[in-house]
Amino acid sequence: MEIGLLTAPLGDKSLAWVVDFAHAHGFRALEVVARPGGGHIDTATLTEEKATQIKNLVHRGGVRISSLACYVNLLDPEEAKRSQLVADMRSVIDAAQALGVEAVCTLAGMPMPGKDRMATIEEDFPAVFAPLTDYAGERNVKLAFENWFATNLQNLAHWERVFEVVPAPNLGLNYDPSHLLWQGIDYLEAVEMFRDRIFHAHAKDTEIKQHVLRRLGNQSMEWWRYCIPGYGEVDWGVLVARLGDVGYDGALSIEHEDRAFGVEEGFIKGQRYLDQFM
Repeated sequence: MEIGLLTAPLGDKSLAWVVDFAHAHGFRALEVVARPGGGHIDTATLTEEKATQIKNLVHRGGVRISSLACYVNLLDPEEAKRSQLVADMRSVIDAAQALGVEAVCTLAGMPMPGKDRMATIEEDFPAVFAPLTDYAGERNVKLAFENWFATNLQNLAHWERVFEVVPAPNLGLNYDPSHLLWQGIDYLEAVEMFRDRIFHAHAKDTEIKQHVLRRLGNQSMEWWRYCIPGYGEVDWGVLVARLGDVGYDGALSIEHEDRAFGVEEGFIKGQRYLDQFM
């Protein structure tokens, strides 16, 4: 496994700056934000020449692109917007192919209005994601869903159903333990249950504020917060070992959403903490 970072909080920096920063601080993988018209890689203007330049840039910097990241709601209830987002995602998949990147990280969509998650998965999910997964598979690209609780992947039953309705082998997870932990879901058992579906992994922790939980109860959203690895409740030593046991050998990509640290400081502290388990 290798420690990486999601480039989103460094959106005001160039990709060249991010590569230099990553190399200087021991990172070996980049989860690069990519989309038409923006991100660290603009997929709308990615020519063969630009793709070669990017590949040379990361190679010289001693890092690799572990995935392209485009976190959008591909099940937008407005049909025209949904169609545009799907077209945008196809351009990100094309960019992954051009860059030799094996995975695109995205979301499994939000519940449709008037439907719960399971109904959305069964009734709406296949029409969008079956053809999109086929499109990616034809280009040797995997789609990896971050299991953000607000999306259709709120719990492990939802995970199971998604992979039943679209059983394509290139559809999987950008596994993130932080969402599972505060929900009370076993983040270690999830690794074993979905061992063949983990294509990428987020390194994000969760602090449980016990004093707030005792006062407000678990129906509040104020008793937990996302934090840099090592500052929360995830047992990273055990988790890294468990991921290794199931054969995962990819990136642990730090997703920095910790208000306690500046962007660069948080990434560096997270890298130093995780490095002891590598």
